[in-house]
Amino acid sequence: MTDYPVVLLVEQELSALDARQVRGLHEDIDEPVRYHVLLPVEDAAYRVESAMGTLGTGEMANPGLLVDEAEIAEMQTEILTGARAALKNTVAALEAVGGAAVGDLLTADPIDGLIAKVADTDAAEAIILTRPHVVSEFFHLDWTSRARRKLGVPVLHLLEHENFDEQSGQGEGVTGL
Repeated sequence: MTDYPVVLLVEQELSALDARQVRGLHEDIDEPVRYHVLLPVEDAAYRVESAMGTLGTGEMANPGLLVDEAEIAEMQTEILTGARAALKNTVAALEAVGGAAVGDLLTADPIDGLIAKVADTDAAEAIILTRPHVVSEFFHLDWTSRARRKLGVPVLHLLEHENFDEQSGQGEGVTGL
């Protein structure tokens, strides 16, 4: 019996609730489901450049705020260590709810990695789990919109750390007004 491959692109480590919900989507599938988890890794140099850009122009930046290459390398090591742990915990969370899972870190564009993994595994579907990104979603620049334009498989977008009722609008917002 062949498995039912699902590619799962996540922004951060899955919670137990996230893993149960993802697994719950595939409970009625006859074939064994294999999750291929992809977790993007942030680039430390880019993070520093972005932070420095928020400080203003070059005339305003304090030279003492500049970060040397050794510090950037140390940051990158910390980022990779954290990403490896998050990926390991995500795979373990999916396995704890009865799913078979493997994981890979992505250092390139997440959508390019998703497309390659879908093609490589002949995936039946792709699932993207993110935090809400209102502005990018509005302009259809978010991962899900980009993936839907490029993939030939169903793409489901779930919001991390929210149950299905919360994602459909129940239980959200301000109450008691």
